[in-house]
Parts: sequence; structure tokens; C-alpha cells
Amino acid sequence: MAETSDSVGEAESSGPRGPARPLPAAQAPFDAIGLSRRLLRSIRSGALATLDADGTPFASLVTIATDVDGTPLMLLSQLSAHTRNLLADPRCSLLFSAGGKGDPLAHPRLTVVGRGLRTDEPRARARFLARHPKAALYADFPDFGFFAIAPTAGHLNGGFAKAATLTRAELLLDLAGAEAIVAGERGAIEHMNADHADALALYAASEGTAAWRLTGLDPEGMDLLAGDRTARVTFPDTVRDIGALRKVLVVMAAEARAAAETPRP
Repeated sequence: MAETSDSVGEAESSGPRGPARPLPAAQAPFDAIGLSRRLLRSIRSGALATLDADGTPFASLVTIATDVDGTPLMLLSQLSAHTRNLLADPRCSLLFSAGGKGDPLAHPRLTVVGRGLRTDEPRARARFLARHPKAALYADFPDFGFFAIAPTAGHLNGGFAKAATLTRAELLLDLAGAEAIVAGERGAIEHMNADHADALALYAASEGTAAWRLTGLDPEGMDLLAGDRTARVTFPDTVRDIGALRKVLVVMAAEARAAAETPRP
């Protein structure tokens, strides 16, 4: 009996392997959390998958912004099939794809799974319209409303051999202790756009020369926009209050200015 048992064990161990599974983000050999959060913050449109009344998956294209903590935000019309689907069954997923030249599957993309729920939070409106200024033309139409996707999980494909799963806590920022940043965000954005356009250009220098405008601030970084182009600039350290925010912005501008003035070999 022992021989039979050993033979079965050997056969099982030498049999075909099952499909590879992505690692949890915390165990991935690359910065899966950082890349996922960058995709969340920098991509302005994606594929929204909802469920039709009969359970058939239905995919459509939507524009996207994020709340301060990274929660995806959308402005949707009740005349659209995906909106009717969400109102009947909020389960959904949203694909963020970086895109680029060459093989589209070689570029990173993130799928966020969760529940799409209507929100009347004024900050959701402000942040969405800052990211999509032209949407102000129809945001107040009676059939339109803002929706937030409450994530339950995420799946990142960072390119060849780079896959990871993420929890809600890994996708979103913990805003505990950062209430001052949330409350002062709009004033800080208006000040930077009005008085410090030169600094914004320095922050986004790696993304190319453009008339960059600040659209969002959070404890980890800032979101910039120039026409249809976006830039995500991360802070060297997480900031939790306005004083720390001012200091890090001054330091980053000085460092970027010094780098720009240093002659290249």
C-alpha cells in the first residue's frame, strides 16, 4: 500500500501544473501598488463593464477622474445602458489601460472591481470637472449624475510577467490624519494655477513642455493636465498637512529648477 501511495504522489507531483496565478501586490517583485495608483490617477477614460438585466456583461467607454483617496469617479447619463445597469445592479469593473506604441498588451493596465454608486458629494463634482473641464457643459443636465466606484479588489497587469492582485486598502489612500489636505485642496490648487505656473511646468518637466494646470492634490502627489495630456507627480514623502505640502512643493521646485539648469555632458 505504501508503494501505491508513493507512486500516486509522484504521479501527482510530476503531472501538469495548473494555470499561474498573480501574486498579491505585497509579494510582487515590483512596485505593484505604486504602479496601480499611478494608473488610477493618470488615465482619463476606460472601459466600464456592467451587467444587463439578463446577466450579460456589457462594456462601454467612460471618462474617469478620482477622488482624493483614489476612488474612481464618473459622470453618467441615465439615458445610457451602463447607467441603467448600475442603478439595477451596482456590481461592475473598470479597466484603466495606459496604451502606447507597439503591442498594446505590452503596456500596463489595471482592472478595478467594485460597486458603482450614485454620489452627491460636492468634492466628487469638483474633482471630476477639474479633470474634464468640458463636461461642465452638460454636468447639470437633469439626466446626468456622478457615480463613484467603491473598489473591492484590483487586478494589475504591469506588462510581460508582471501581474498582481490588490485589496481595497492597497488601491486607495488612507486619509486618516490628512483632513487638512482634503479641506485645503481646492484653495491650494487655485493658488498654484494662478501664481505658480512656472513651478507646475518644472514638476512635469519629464512629461514634456506644456501649459500644465493642477487638477488634484492628495497626500501622495499631484495630478496635472494640459489639454488631453495628463501627468502624475508623486511626492518624495507622504504629506498630511498644509505646512508639509508647502515645504515639499518648494523643495521639489528648487530641485527641478537646479536639474534644468545643470549643463548636460
